Amino acid sequence: MEQVMEPIAAVNLSLESQLRFRIDFGLAGGPTITTDAMPPLGGGQGPDSERLLVAAVANCLSASLAFSLRKYRNPEIAMRTQAEGRLTHNDQGRLRMHGIAVDIHLGAPADSIRLLERALAQFEDFCTVTQSIRAAFPVVARVFDSDGKLLTGD
Repeated sequence: MEQVMEPIAAVNLSLESQLRFRIDFGLAGGPTITTDAMPPLGGGQGPDSERLLVAAVANCLSASLAFSLRKYRNPEIAMRTQAEGRLTHNDQGRLRMHGIAVDIHLGAPADSIRLLERALAQFEDFCTVTQSIRAAFPVVARVFDSDGKLLTGD
């Protein structure tokens, strides 16, 4: 039986206009962001919900990999992440997330990273967001070293 934990954060949204919202994450001195639906429904004056979801998955996987690499006493390794979400229509004609692909590019060659295979074998398990949504749609994560060598994924 899973133990349900206390909420980690409260997020407050305020409608600014049409489908544009100001989001306050409740972080003392932290930024707020503006979201907006893409045209034709909104003005596209900020990321929409789909982009926020893709960003959350990419951020969580990147942070999990950085954590996993540091767990094996690697120095901080530069990384750059690209992520893409795909939409599809369900049987009722409504748009739904079909999948997310995440490519993480490390700023070091594979042979210079201590215990890389162990870090790669477990980093996705550390990602709360990805592991939570994988029941709904696929998330594919690929990791490349600085030489462009594919280290994990398809």
